[in-house]
Amino acid sequence: MDPHATPERDQRPPQAVPVASLAAAEPPRRRSRPWVRLLCGLLVLGLFGSLMLNLLLLAATGLTSLDADRKVQEKFFSHQRGGADKVAIITLSGTILSGKGFIKDQIDQAAEDSSVKAVVLRVNSPGGTITGSDYIHHHLSKLAGESKIPIVVSMGGVAASGGYYVSMACGKTGVIFAEPTTWTGSIGVIIPRYDLSELLQSWGVAEDSIASHPLKKAGSFAKPMTEEEREIFRQLVNEGFTQFKDIIKRGRPAFQEDPEALDKLATGQIYTAGQALNNGLIDQIGFLEDAVDKAIELAKLDKNRVEVVEYQREPSLASVLLGGEVRQEQTDLAAMLELTVPRAYYLCTWLPPLASSTEP
Repeated sequence: MDPHATPERDQRPPQAVPVASLAAAEPPRRRSRPWVRLLCGLLVLGLFGSLMLNLLLLAATGLTSLDADRKVQEKFFSHQRGGADKVAIITLSGTILSGKGFIKDQIDQAAEDSSVKAVVLRVNSPGGTITGSDYIHHHLSKLAGESKIPIVVSMGGVAASGGYYVSMACGKTGVIFAEPTTWTGSIGVIIPRYDLSELLQSWGVAEDSIASHPLKKAGSFAKPMTEEEREIFRQLVNEGFTQFKDIIKRGRPAFQEDPEALDKLATGQIYTAGQALNNGLIDQIGFLEDAVDKAIELAKLDKNRVEVVEYQREPSLASVLLGGEVRQEQTDLAAMLELTVPRAYYLCTWLPPLASSTEP
């Protein structure tokens, strides 16, 4: 046999494979599962939504820092819409911190508007820092003096301590209204302090600060207060207290003639509206509308030609997007350290405000 000859079986023509056999040899295709597609779609939408929400929150957080630059807008309150003259309602609400927040914006708005002929100061505040209270009082008094317009005070639920201090900006020609349920008074000064030395000692914590002088550590909550330190803080309180009473005497001339009567009231006690009226701390019991009518009367305005407006903060883009007012609270180290600083307050409480004195 020829070794180079092709075997007989190799010389046979190739056999055709039936189509059915090929089809049977192919692996079966997987059936489409709609729920998998739905799950993937929901996952993509969720990731996209989360991304957009985070971007929105970041934008809102950044925009809150612009709140202080927002303008003041007017809201019609009563009387003649579009009247030639205006009575502006300036609102002081909440704890007084630096005094340079929205309350100052409202005062500036009234000062720049020549059509404002009278102001109603709506006070609903337990007071706050001495500096902030005096700052607001100063600029309100300046507004009344330079613009020669009357200021009528309308007290809300609470107008105590620094809230009462600020109310003295109405001056000798103004009138103070308090609602029947108003609490006011609380004339006095407080420097909150807590001695935690025994508690820290039980935890094994000792006060061991290095200072240029022992008085540099005066007021520390980590050690008992010495008599020398107590006397120093007492002098600070007395000075602020004297200033408080002097401001009241300017706003309430009757106490200037009878300072002993003021001394009897200036005990830090809170008074009801009726008690405040009987003791000469306010002039009348009435509501905001009564204060508005009195302001119109004092400014000698025509009720048919005056528009009463209430100042409100112009909404920011952040508040519009998120459907409400957004505030950025200070929780940084600087704000925490400020809570440890001894500070005097015209405040109706024995607790210090848990916030920085820098308003947003």
